Amino acid sequence: MTSSTAIFWPVLAQVLLIYVVYLTVSARRIGAIKAGTAKPSDFKVPAIEPEPSATAVRNLSNQFELPVLFFAACLSLYVTGAAGTAALVAAWAFVLVRVVHAYVHLTSNRVLLRRRLFIVSLAVNLVQWLLLAIHIA
Repeated sequence: MTSSTAIFWPVLAQVLLIYVVYLTVSARRIGAIKAGTAKPSDFKVPAIEPEPSATAVRNLSNQFELPVLFFAACLSLYVTGAAGTAALVAAWAFVLVRVVHAYVHLTSNRVLLRRRLFIVSLAVNLVQWLLLAIHIA
């Protein structure tokens, strides 16, 4: 049996991933300015942002889409007392897949692989919600 507060470790890991992506965006923007491929004013309109930082910005945006459902699921599982072993395994699986998804997005940006990883994370999040539904039924 796991401690119900253990569900917050994968939550914190997902938050850490978001901070890493924020730092990546900043580093890429600063790098573009230093390399002369962008001016600070270029970041006012995303359409003219250099591809490396634009990709990082898009990944950052991704971190506030599906992960929002992850955060809500984890909090709901905790509040209802359903944050047991299965919920914890699902939460860590979600974070692991999201880390790999972010890595692919920020490096090779292979769209088909990213899509597959997204689908896996979507399925894992669905499992979280099903665990909650079963628990409260």
